[in-house]
Amino acid sequence: MSQVLTKSPKHCATKQGFNINKHHKKLFYAFSTFFFSILCFIFLVWLILRPSKPDFSLKEANIYQLNISTPHNLLNSSIQLTLLSKNPNNKVGIYYDKLQVYASYKDQEITVDSSLPPFYQGHGERNMLSAELVGTGLPVGPTFGYEVGRDRTAGKMILSLKVNGRLRWKVGTWVSGRYSFNVNCVAIMDFGSNTTSSSMNSKQGAHCSTTV
Repeated sequence: MSQVLTKSPKHCATKQGFNINKHHKKLFYAFSTFFFSILCFIFLVWLILRPSKPDFSLKEANIYQLNISTPHNLLNSSIQLTLLSKNPNNKVGIYYDKLQVYASYKDQEITVDSSLPPFYQGHGERNMLSAELVGTGLPVGPTFGYEVGRDRTAGKMILSLKVNGRLRWKVGTWVSGRYSFNVNCVAIMDFGSNTTSSSMNSKQGAHCSTTV
C-alpha cells in the first residue's frame, strides 16, 4: 500500500513566512553593507584631504561716524572695512553660503549685521570682501561715552570686527553638509592728529582668528 504525504496549510504558511523573513534579512544586510561602505569612503577621503579652515585677514578699516546722543545713550555709527579671505586647501573648495559682518567695542555691538553675498572659493584662491556697517539709534551702556573719550585722549581704540557664517566643503563632485564658522579681527584704530573728529582708520592690517 502506497502512502500519500500531504503538507498541512499551517506547515506551508510557516515555511513561506520563514522564506520571506530570510529574504528581508538579506536585503537589510545588503543595504547596511552598502551604506557602511559609502560612509567609510567619505571618511577616508576626509582623512586623506583633511581640509584646513579658511584664513581671514583685515586689510583696512575706517570709522566715519561714532556719535552718542544724550541722555538716552543711543549710538550712530558708520564703519567700512576690507577683508582678505584665503582658501589654504589645494584639493578642497569652499562654498560660503552665509556671511554676517558686524563690529563691536568692549563687548558691545556698535553696528547691526551686514550680509555679504554668498560665493564659491576654489583651491588656494583669495577674495577681497568689503562691507559697510551702520548703526542707527543703537542703545549702549552708560560708560560707553566715557570709554570712547578715554581712548580718544590716548589716540587709539581697539575694535572687534566679526564675521559669522555657514560654509560647505567641496571635494570633487562631493559637497559636505553646512558648518558654522566665526571670524574675529582685532583692529587698532588711530584717531590721528585731529582728536576732535570722529573719523578713524586702521591700515596696519591684522590676521584674524577663525573657528569652524
